[in-house]
Amino acid sequence: MKILLAPAETKKVGGESTPYCKDNFYFKDIFTTRDTVVENYVEFISNSSLAELSKWFGLKNLEECKRYSQSILDKPTMKAIQRYTGVAFDAIDYNQLEEDAKQYCDNNIVLFSNLFGVLRADDLIPDYKYKQGSSLPNIDTVKLYKENIKEYLDSYLGYEVIDLRAAYYDKFYKPTMPTITYKFLKDGKVVSHWAKHYRGLVVKELAIANINSFAELMSLEIQNLRLKEIQEKKNIKTLVMDII
Repeated sequence: MKILLAPAETKKVGGESTPYCKDNFYFKDIFTTRDTVVENYVEFISNSSLAELSKWFGLKNLEECKRYSQSILDKPTMKAIQRYTGVAFDAIDYNQLEEDAKQYCDNNIVLFSNLFGVLRADDLIPDYKYKQGSSLPNIDTVKLYKENIKEYLDSYLGYEVIDLRAAYYDKFYKPTMPTITYKFLKDGKVVSHWAKHYRGLVVKELAIANINSFAELMSLEIQNLRLKEIQEKKNIKTLVMDII
């Protein structure tokens, strides 16, 4: 059972591992596709002014733009699960997990990056910026990844999937196998931004409990969450959770 998770706009600086190369990634069969996107990205960044990058990155702070204007090919790397920061990843709190829970995350979390495509949590990536919805001038990255990752993901993901991504990432890959998603309610209303926190909390509890099947998942109790109902449509079960 694998867990699909969206990336975060914010990233941790630094790293201690080898700069960008094929060996940093688990899904080596799609490296040619990834490398095509990365080459276009690097060329675009190097040929753009800070003012142009400010608009493309969605950043007003030009000093921050300078950080992301440096070539990602020369930057050190770290695990994707550690590189991404923000609400969901704060809730997972990977660095504070026990080693077996970290291993669970490394082996079972699949992340979707606008730049790197599909990643395992333990893939080594540099600090970068690619605002969701931005596009490179000479390449349709979403279309390219969609055309080239489906075969590999269908095989890798297996029979059961937990999909905790934002709907945007369906553009890259939409599971056809039995899938569980979540909806979080507070006082009867669907939460939006803070849904990221509860998605991260679900991942953390799955890792701590070493959950490997839907059957095990359905018996898992998560603090401050209570199952309200199960909605079913085609291959998808949505667990509607009350925040208590």
